[in-house]
Amino acid sequence: MGKTSAERSLDDVEAQAVSRMIRTSPRKLNLVASSIRGMPVDRALSELAFSKRRIAVEVKKVLESAIANAENNHQLDVDQLVVKEAYVGKAMVMKRWRARARGRVGKILKPWANLTIVVREREEVA
Repeated sequence: MGKTSAERSLDDVEAQAVSRMIRTSPRKLNLVASSIRGMPVDRALSELAFSKRRIAVEVKKVLESAIANAENNHQLDVDQLVVKEAYVGKAMVMKRWRARARGRVGKILKPWANLTIVVREREEVA
């Protein structure tokens, strides 16, 4: 009686994980996401573990979730996974105000971001 499920937008050898409303600017998040694009997942995990950026912890959680989705939901081999896509989008922006001199106001924007990571099983080279 419910609604029909949507067609799967990914290939059979792909899995994804999405994190919404991450409290950082998309520009800062994209610096970390671009550092792991195209890497094997084991190398990407170690890259994020030793990154100095605060948001790398969140990106690592999303990557681990994508790996778990690939393993448990799509029965993909974890040792053959590669980060196919890691892209960032804008979410909401909180607007705050700060009193300044002579009755003026300073606008403070606090942006949020969305992160999507797609992992793909690479083909076996014989």
